[in-house]
Amino acid sequence: MASRTVAKDIITLRGSAAIVSEFFGYAANSILYNRGVYPEESFAKVKKYGLPMLLTQDEGVKSFINNLTAQLSEWLEAGKLQRVVMVIMSKATNEVLERWNFSIETDSDVFEKGVSREKSDREIMREIQAIMRQIASSITYLPCLDEPCVFDVLAYTDTDVAVPFTWIESDPKLIANPQMVKLHSFDTKIHKVDTLVSYKNDEWDEQ
Repeated sequence: MASRTVAKDIITLRGSAAIVSEFFGYAANSILYNRGVYPEESFAKVKKYGLPMLLTQDEGVKSFINNLTAQLSEWLEAGKLQRVVMVIMSKATNEVLERWNFSIETDSDVFEKGVSREKSDREIMREIQAIMRQIASSITYLPCLDEPCVFDVLAYTDTDVAVPFTWIESDPKLIANPQMVKLHSFDTKIHKVDTLVSYKNDEWDEQ
């Protein structure tokens, strides 16, 4: 009688960097769609992570996200990326309304000893699915963005990283007295990504 074994996939540093940077690309698209930053008709539906996902068809935004994920992958592979923050701001005033914070923990042994890790692709996909579902349902726990908005992305790296000419130093674009919602995390066994969204609490303005 044949025995069944659960196959574990070997996760390399490069493979983990590719998984995490690709996740950021899809997460950014999902946030822009679900928070209504761009019109619904400017997105096309694709299937990813076993879920229907929306990708922007706006050439400018598409190019920005493609360049972003390529740079993030490079930093992830070098073990230099600590955090990525997607900021949604008022187009009229530049006031920060939401901060989508993705904190990254990196397994130092992978860099110091050159080891790989094991985790099934299916398990990683399930963890990413849970985050994507939370982003898709964000309208149920975040205030409505009832004004035209723009977005920006902040990357927190080690201090010894050379900053590409397409990136500039920025203030942290914080929100005073924010409300916060912690979302699920996912872990490739090399990079662990924790997700938190903070948002402007209008109740403070009314008091």
